[in-house]
Amino acid sequence: MSETEDLIEEVATETLPLDAWHRAKGGRMVEFAGYWMPIQYEGIMAEHLWVRENAGLFDVSHMGQLLISGDGAAAALETLVPGDISALKPGRMRYSLLLAEDGGILDDLMITNEGDQFGIVVNGAVKWEDIGHLRENLPDHITLNHNEDYGLLALQGPKAVDALSRLVPEAAGLVFMQATRATWQGHAIGISRSGYTGEDGFEISPPNAALEAFAAALCAMDEVKPIGLGARDSLRLEAGLPLYGHDLDETIDPVEGDLCFAISKRRREEGGFPGAARILGHLGQGSARKRVGLLIDGKMPVREGAKLFDGNTEVGVVTSGGFAPSVGAPIAMGYVPTGLSEPGTPVAAEVRGKRVACTVTAMPFVPHRYVRKQGG
Repeated sequence: MSETEDLIEEVATETLPLDAWHRAKGGRMVEFAGYWMPIQYEGIMAEHLWVRENAGLFDVSHMGQLLISGDGAAAALETLVPGDISALKPGRMRYSLLLAEDGGILDDLMITNEGDQFGIVVNGAVKWEDIGHLRENLPDHITLNHNEDYGLLALQGPKAVDALSRLVPEAAGLVFMQATRATWQGHAIGISRSGYTGEDGFEISPPNAALEAFAAALCAMDEVKPIGLGARDSLRLEAGLPLYGHDLDETIDPVEGDLCFAISKRRREEGGFPGAARILGHLGQGSARKRVGLLIDGKMPVREGAKLFDGNTEVGVVTSGGFAPSVGAPIAMGYVPTGLSEPGTPVAAEVRGKRVACTVTAMPFVPHRYVRKQGG
């Protein structure tokens, strides 16, 4: 193979295992995180509202599914993330952050104790960088596998539990941030009660060989429709959930990103994670800036990159923004000085040379509906 062919192969947009299925369903495909992915089927507004009221199926197989095993795996992971991984019980999962040496965020991720190993789901756009960072920084006796033989589906919405439990009865017994292994038509699958919409829901990891059949079985149910990236983005924005590469990056630490909950109590006391001095200092004394929610005055959406002003002084930037179907108005999130981060504080965004009035607000914009206990 020539160098030119090498380069073409390296930069070629990849397809998901369900690519043909999405296209047959009418999915409009766009490039995202190095893959062709469906941005919408019927329309972003309709799909968004369907998920809030029923159940929507998202294909997130572009994300990286990693497996970490070996003696002392939890302690090894704690040298790279600020969570208390050692206290994570089998069948439990935790949101955490992969930190750079200075405390900046390399990625946000989910870590699950699978009993004999830890499963980690990382963002698709940076999964290869994450894999390289983990391989470089984990001890040699710790095994890291990239589980490319499995896809990842997210079933989200208030009717998700009814739909999924028809195929996998074990799903109904889980609560938020619990995970289990199950079998469907002879295939081993992983299930967690989690997601990225603020709704109750599940993330399901079937083998690629069973992925289309599983997706088809769900979408054959009246309450389930396939949902694209567009609604996934508007749903997570309403839920106040950051998107890596937009609302979080290597320049932002967990305190600035309003993710202090990801720093476990024991780790706050003991440190021992990258950037601990900076992060613990910000925890104790406050950071100079903070991620906040913004309510927009009027109907004009304020998009990523818009500058934020306090009077005539530029003070921050919008990192995500758009129309919020469940709110019925445009919303955004971005960074402002901590002194301007209290809910109710007025700021202005610059859109096409004009100032648009905004108000700092607490997030989420729409209440989370996670099932934290049986019957909850």
